[in-house]
Amino acid sequence: MGERTPNARGSRTRSRSRSAQSTYSSSGGASRARRSSDARDAGASRGSRRGNGGGVRSGGFSRGDSAHDRGARKGAGKTERTPVNIPGVGRVAALVESVGDARLGFPFLIFLVLALVFFCRLFYLQVIVQDEYSSQAQASRTPSWTETAKRGTIYDRNGVVLAISVDATTVYCNPTEVTDANYAAAKIAELLGGSAADYKDILTRDEATFVYVKRQADVEAASQLEDLNIAGLYFVADTRREYPNGAAGGQVIGACDVDGNGISGLELQYDDILKGTPGTYEIERGHDGTPIPGGLRNVEEAVDGQDIMVSIDIKLQSEVERALKEGVEAPQIAGEKGNSVVMDAETGEIYAICSLPYLDLTNREESEVGSDNLTAVTQAFEPGSIFKTVSALTVLESGVMSSEDTLYCPSYIQADEYEISDAHARADTTMTLREILNNSSNVGISLAIDKVGFAALNNSIERFGLNELTGVDYPGESSGLMQDFEDWATITGYNVSFGQGITCTPLQMTRFYAAIANDGVAVTPHFLIAYPQTGETPEYEQKTVMENDGALDQIKSMLRTVVEDGTGKDANIEGYEVVGKTSTAEIAGDGGYVKGKYNLCFAGFIDNSSSSLVCFVSANEVYSEASVASIFKDIMSNAIEQYNIVPE
Repeated sequence: MGERTPNARGSRTRSRSRSAQSTYSSSGGASRARRSSDARDAGASRGSRRGNGGGVRSGGFSRGDSAHDRGARKGAGKTERTPVNIPGVGRVAALVESVGDARLGFPFLIFLVLALVFFCRLFYLQVIVQDEYSSQAQASRTPSWTETAKRGTIYDRNGVVLAISVDATTVYCNPTEVTDANYAAAKIAELLGGSAADYKDILTRDEATFVYVKRQADVEAASQLEDLNIAGLYFVADTRREYPNGAAGGQVIGACDVDGNGISGLELQYDDILKGTPGTYEIERGHDGTPIPGGLRNVEEAVDGQDIMVSIDIKLQSEVERALKEGVEAPQIAGEKGNSVVMDAETGEIYAICSLPYLDLTNREESEVGSDNLTAVTQAFEPGSIFKTVSALTVLESGVMSSEDTLYCPSYIQADEYEISDAHARADTTMTLREILNNSSNVGISLAIDKVGFAALNNSIERFGLNELTGVDYPGESSGLMQDFEDWATITGYNVSFGQGITCTPLQMTRFYAAIANDGVAVTPHFLIAYPQTGETPEYEQKTVMENDGALDQIKSMLRTVVEDGTGKDANIEGYEVVGKTSTAEIAGDGGYVKGKYNLCFAGFIDNSSSSLVCFVSANEVYSEASVASIFKDIMSNAIEQYNIVPE
């Protein structure tokens, strides 16, 4: 009674343990097999016991086992085991193993894919697009702008400055740093001109860290503004183009844009020479856009442009512009458009050239639309009677007629289904070739050309270069228009003989008359005559286009008669042998010629003198039949005085 008796659960547990120990000891293999079977039973029992609060652990010992029992089992674990192949057990084990491998392999595969994507992205960013991204980052941190090179100076033939670059200051701002936009805008407008409201819009621009305030401002005014130390304003040395002669020669010289690029005239023609090589400035900023002290630097130094000297004589140019404007606007002509050219017949150097209306380079905003167009070079027109000199010279060169040979000239002639008559009605008459040119007879010059044939006239036009570019060094030259010779009808040949049905520029006609003055040698009209810094002088083509000296002498004499006794009397200058030809050319319109509207021209030179200057003058699209010969006289009289021209 004094000894405690274990309860039934404890007895059963210990009994099962001892039984299992005995069985395991006798045969390791059988014991393992049975243990596998027992384990399955025990698993069910343990599941049941767990449900009932049982205390046996899976694969362990019961709480009732003694130390001796545990020791016995430990010893039994060292007994050699013999594998036993029990049906079904291997497949179950393989299935368990495959499920375990799958559970481990899938996460590992996902890891490999993610790692591959990561490393590919890393390679793309650090190798393939590294330079691009670095450049973008650098650009956002270091905004840059171009430093305009100091543009070369343009000089006239006497060394007078026509265009020059002077020091200027460009003002810009960082709107994020501006603390008092109203005050800043008011001061900028006060010192630099312009509207305070416009400047305020610039100073308060959203999401901007670099905005131009005023480009190429006056140095002194910008310096006064800089002394105010207004937050957010910055100043950079720059240059500005200036034209000391104001409006004189504006179309020839041309203009530049705010970046220093030539956009018209000689500024455009020789832009590559004049502009030099621009430099670059950078300003380094922090991540918040604030400039880093000392962060403004010149990345690339600008290289100044080269100077050029041109053939223009700005003094004569001013006189030509004055004479043309006064003459065209005079009451007897009352025009608005006109052209004039003064060129050296021996060299091709253009001393003066202009077209109405004029371009004022110092006030381009107020200049008229189209004033930048030098129509003397860029616009062809039907020259009219000044072209009769081409026809008369063709006849003289052929030898079919001399200046004094006569030709019967009826009041009109039939050409195809058209009638040709002179500008003013007259009776049938007989005229010499000199008289035909002197009276500017359309009928007479048509019949004279008929004697030599249209092919001879076409050959002369091509030989004299009247259907091709002159080669002048000026942008936008026109070559004029003429119908293909194969397509000429009778009316075409007659019309061309007196300057209709063909278009030429004033410069082309000037070049033709220059060839007569230069004894049959045609030159290339040009402006550039030297590079002052190197001393280099360009050469230009010349070619002989008239070899019949007798014909040249006769045509000069005939042109002298036009000035002495004919339509060109107003061009005569006392004491000088002025030669030339007038024209009152009709203007083609839709379906025919415009009634009462004309291009008035005169082309000529002073023969037998110390001068080789040739002058062309025109008043275009005017409702007048007046002569522009007086404008020629005004221009050449100034040239006589300026260059001390004397008869020889």
